[in-house]
Amino acid sequence: MSNRIEARQRSLARRLLPLGYGLGAIVILIMGLTWGALQIQVTLGGFLDAESVWSKYQKQAVIELGEYAVTGHESNLQAFRRYAAILQSDAWARDALIHGQGDRRQVAEAFVRGKILPSATGGISVLLRWGSWVPWADRAIDAWRQTDSWIGQLNGIADQLEQAYRGRPPPPPSELQHLRERILAVNNVIQPLTLVFSSELAEGAQSISRALYLGVMAVILLTFLLWMLTAQRVVVSIHDSQERYQRLFDNANTGIVVIDPLTRTILDANRTVRMWTGRHADWMTSHTLDVLFEDELVDLARPQTQRLRDSHPPGRVVELQRSSAQWRGREVLQIVLRDITERLLMDEERRVAAEALAGIVEGVMIAGPDRRVMFANPACTKITGYSQRELRGRVLDSSRSQFDGQPLPASIWETLAAGGNWTGEVLSQTADGECYPEMLSLSTILGDNGEVRRYVAVFSNITSTKDNQRRLEHLATHDSLTGLLNRVEFERRCRKALTEAESSHRAVAIMFIDLDGFKTVNDSYNHDVGDQLLILVAERIRLQLGPKVSVARIGGDEFTALVPDLGTREEVAGMVTGLLTRLFEPVRVGDYEFTLGASIGIAGYPLDGLDSASLMVSADAAMYAAKMEERNTFRFYSPLMQADSRRRLRLATELRRALGADEFFMAYQPSVELKTGRIVAVEALLRWRHPERGCVMPGEFIEAAEQMGLIRRIDEWVLQAACAQIERWDRAGVPPIRVAVNLSAHGFSQEGFVDSLQRLIQRHGFDPSRLMIEITERVMLRLGEDTERAMRALHHLGVGVAIDDFGTGYSSMAYLKLPAIEYLKLDRSFVSGLPGNPDDVAIIEALLGIARALGLHTIAEGVEVEAQHQFMLRAGCEEGQGYYYAYPLDAAEIERLLCRDPGHQPMPLRLVGSGGGADRTTE
Repeated sequence: MSNRIEARQRSLARRLLPLGYGLGAIVILIMGLTWGALQIQVTLGGFLDAESVWSKYQKQAVIELGEYAVTGHESNLQAFRRYAAILQSDAWARDALIHGQGDRRQVAEAFVRGKILPSATGGISVLLRWGSWVPWADRAIDAWRQTDSWIGQLNGIADQLEQAYRGRPPPPPSELQHLRERILAVNNVIQPLTLVFSSELAEGAQSISRALYLGVMAVILLTFLLWMLTAQRVVVSIHDSQERYQRLFDNANTGIVVIDPLTRTILDANRTVRMWTGRHADWMTSHTLDVLFEDELVDLARPQTQRLRDSHPPGRVVELQRSSAQWRGREVLQIVLRDITERLLMDEERRVAAEALAGIVEGVMIAGPDRRVMFANPACTKITGYSQRELRGRVLDSSRSQFDGQPLPASIWETLAAGGNWTGEVLSQTADGECYPEMLSLSTILGDNGEVRRYVAVFSNITSTKDNQRRLEHLATHDSLTGLLNRVEFERRCRKALTEAESSHRAVAIMFIDLDGFKTVNDSYNHDVGDQLLILVAERIRLQLGPKVSVARIGGDEFTALVPDLGTREEVAGMVTGLLTRLFEPVRVGDYEFTLGASIGIAGYPLDGLDSASLMVSADAAMYAAKMEERNTFRFYSPLMQADSRRRLRLATELRRALGADEFFMAYQPSVELKTGRIVAVEALLRWRHPERGCVMPGEFIEAAEQMGLIRRIDEWVLQAACAQIERWDRAGVPPIRVAVNLSAHGFSQEGFVDSLQRLIQRHGFDPSRLMIEITERVMLRLGEDTERAMRALHHLGVGVAIDDFGTGYSSMAYLKLPAIEYLKLDRSFVSGLPGNPDDVAIIEALLGIARALGLHTIAEGVEVEAQHQFMLRAGCEEGQGYYYAYPLDAAEIERLLCRDPGHQPMPLRLVGSGGGADRTTE
């Protein structure tokens, strides 16, 4: 850096040396200075006169441009162009003289156009050429130069106005106002500069006048002083120029790289480039320009875009522009790097926004303050059928109205004008005249003063939405399977019919229809067959009762019908008789044919109830009575039926209370090995200790529990109790025996049954083979396709399964091959006829043969006499269970029975004749 300063100082001394020689010529210059002073006066007068003309042209140019901004008349623009051309011509002549370039004839013509006095042209030329030595002249010329860029801005504004007025539509007033304000701002800058120019020239004239009056000696002294001042200013200006250049070079917002034009070696780089690349100056000056960029540089003669390598932050994109420059006395290339990353990102965002606007399915329109459409995206054409050209200029709400045909209310536009939004459904019309429902959202873009500048409308065709809404409303009021009314809608119609009947003093009847035998069909076939059967039956009911009767499906195979406007409820008897006849006709579903009946209960307003709820309860009671008495018939409600319904409701309440109050208990009936008489298992039998009725057997409440959805909780309780009892016997030292538990189809088929059973066994800590699950063939049938999965899961767990009441169901023999099935329990209906009934003998022998062939254990149920015991023993049955051996006993009696000897060894069970124990009750 010091070498650079010394070189510059030597160069400066060489530049100042001619001034020393000038001192010797002062005397010679005295007369010349006097003459020169006179010429300067003439020059200054010419300058001031030219400045007056120039100021006039400048003001006239501003006036003409302002008029053009207001009126748009071409004549104003042309007048401005003429005045601006003269001003620019003066500026060109000035710069040509200052730099000693340009054709003299062209300069003279420029002086003529600028109205400069011919006698002053020579002095002006000299002053412009050498005026930088004179402070006031330098400041005047500098003020004149500063007006060039502002004149250029006026030309730029003129170009914008010309482009705006020649475009369609005309520019908005706000834009014109903005341009007029810019014209005034430029004029406000030029005027002070003109005053500076005039004042500096006037100061010069005064200085020259004083010099003329002081005489020759004063001229000599002044010349000397001017020489000294000029020399000082040359030094300062050079130094300042160098510092200013260095500051501009380093502090420029754009990157600047100076390179050798032949080798592309970096000679210098400003601080911005170093900051962008993270490289220091020494590193750069040892590399070529190419290392700064990710891609190879193409011809530098034209602008190009490159991505900086290792930029901070990453991904900076710059635009390269080349220019030639002098650097340390040599010709170099100056590469300007302009950061365009943000601009590219903004361009990308605008492109994405435009594509998004074009790609969305909703129509988007932008309208002016007059509500005329200025922009519409492609979705508008697709929705409305209007082309883009047809939509532009169209009033936004011209094709939209309320659903009653009235135009959109004025309150909408008032809300929008206040800066709010509006969203609602309107009726819109397409180009071909069709109307469709539309969801319309309106908002506004407000100006700085709160005025509406744009309306933005977003809309979509909601025809399909409306259709879906109607479908949802239908689903909300109708059964999804049969299409009949659902319970909610049926009750609503009941309330309406009762209100009308009350005012007209008429009767209303409600039918409660329950299909007979449908449960058997549903259990015997898959649910698809059952669903198809329900659909066909529902259609029969609807067609048979006619359109005036409201028919609903309220669950499963239960239907209700509302018959309004009757004289008495008995008027429906003929209608119901016809319905029963129609329902009893065979129904074909695929390859199957079914014959179903129905039990129908009838309740009438006002005799059997005053509201829909009481009528439904009464009709249900009448239906239940019909089902219990005869089936495939109907009954009118009577108060006695209500007692039965109340009894069933009371039973449901008592069952729920029994679960919470621990009123259930278990009895255990031994299962005896026939060859030895040893107790090898017990069957856990559920009992209900009713606080009023004593011990209640399962046959009295299990079916009700299934209907009320309580059977799952009862199954869980039974399993818990049995597993807990096994654990208690193990702790008491009771010899291990098998415990059989009966489960319903609900408990057996519930999701997660095997997992919960495994956790239960692990919690109580016994071998899973100690527990046996008894299920009937009917349960196996209800499990359907899940049977094999359940059996495999139980087999993997180690829990055996016994098929209870074997031989009485309708299941396939294929079930006997399933894993986990280890026992067959021969039903008591076959054992009771032994040994005298040959048919029972044949059946038992056949079943035992099947069991032996499949490796299954057999248990005979209902053994009550010695002859039955002896027959089963000879026939090869392994175990027996019945009153001949023991009645159901409580857990303590089983424990005493098994632990009768000190060694806790099982003893052969003596046959029970009239022994003590439980009462003679069945399971």
